[in-house]
Amino acid sequence: MNYFRAAIDEMTGYTPGEQPKPGTPIIKLNTNENPYPPSPDAIAVLRNLEGEWLRRYPDPYAKSFCRAVSDALGVPADWIIVSNGSDELLNVIVRSTAEGSERTVVYPMPTYVLYRTLAAMQPAKTVEIPYPSDYSLPIDALVKANGAVTFIASPNSPSGHLVPLEDLRSLAQQVSGIVVVDEAYVDFAEYSALPLVQEFENVMILRTLSKGYSLAGLRMGFGIGNPKLLAGLFKVKDSYNIDAIATAVGTAAMSDQAYKNACAEKVKASRSKLTIELKNLGFTVLDSQGNFVLATPTGANAEQLYLGLKNRGILVRYFKQPGLEDKLRITVGTDEQNQILIEALIGLIG
Repeated sequence: MNYFRAAIDEMTGYTPGEQPKPGTPIIKLNTNENPYPPSPDAIAVLRNLEGEWLRRYPDPYAKSFCRAVSDALGVPADWIIVSNGSDELLNVIVRSTAEGSERTVVYPMPTYVLYRTLAAMQPAKTVEIPYPSDYSLPIDALVKANGAVTFIASPNSPSGHLVPLEDLRSLAQQVSGIVVVDEAYVDFAEYSALPLVQEFENVMILRTLSKGYSLAGLRMGFGIGNPKLLAGLFKVKDSYNIDAIATAVGTAAMSDQAYKNACAEKVKASRSKLTIELKNLGFTVLDSQGNFVLATPTGANAEQLYLGLKNRGILVRYFKQPGLEDKLRITVGTDEQNQILIEALIGLIG
C-alpha cells in the first residue's frame, strides 16, 4: 500500500477528476499557506545566491540557522535540531522511537494525518484516542496507551484549538515515553509550550518555517529539546538533510522576527473578521489559534459547498471522515480573498 501517496492526497485535499472550470482563477485556501510573502531579507539572500554555496556540501547541522533560532527564541543552540520541513523530523522521531510492532505511536484524533502514515510505514502500532466534543486533551487515555512517542499538535489541525500548558505538563509528568508538541501553527497562537522543554527531558517542540514565515516551498523545520533527547535523533537523520540555500534563506527569515510577527498579526485580524462573517452566514466556527478555521454550515451540505467553491476556483479542505464530514477547514487568506470566499458562499447557500 502506498501510504505516503495516500497521505499526500489527504493532506493537500487533492481529489482526482474534480477541478475548477478551465480558465477559472484559483484562490487557494486549502493547505494553510501564509497569504503574505516571505521576509524581504530572505528574498535578498536568494537574489544574492553564490555558486560556491552549491559547489560545496552544506553544514550538516545548519549551525548558522541554529544560532538565529537561539537568538529569536532564547534557547541554547545545542538544544536545536534542523530538518527538511518538520515532516522529516516527524519521520526521524518515529524511526528513532517506535520501529517495530511492540513500540506504540499515540495521538488524539482528529489531527495531522502524517502521524498515522509514518507509523504505518515502519510499521509501528498506533493508538488513536478520540478527542471529546470540546477538544479537551484526553490525558488519562493517552497515558494509558503507553506510547513510545505521543504526538500532540498544538494548535491542532483541523480543529484549530490550543492545548493548555497545564494539560501538556500533566501528560509529560505521567508518560514514560516522549511527548512531541507539534507547533506548526504557533506563530498565530496566544502562547507556546516551549517552557516545557526546560522542565522535562522527554518533551520536544517541533516548529516549521512553512506557516508563520511564508516558506512552505523552502521545506525547513526544526525541533527543540534536551540534548540528551536530541542525541538519538542525530544518529538517525540524514547527514546533509538541509541544503545550503535553505539554511541561508531560513536564517535570514528567522532573524527577521519583526516582519514575521507583523504578518502574523494581519492573519490573526483577518481570522477574527472571517469568523464573524462565517457566523453571520449561519456557520458554527470553532475558536482557532491557527491560520485557518473549522466551520460547520447550518442548513447546507459541507461537501456540496466544497465542490461548489472548487467549481468557482476557491479551494478549501473537506475531510470525508467520521466527525468531520459536515465541516470545512478554511485557510485564512488576505481580506480580499476572504471576501471573495464569503460572496461565493452567499451565492451557494442562497
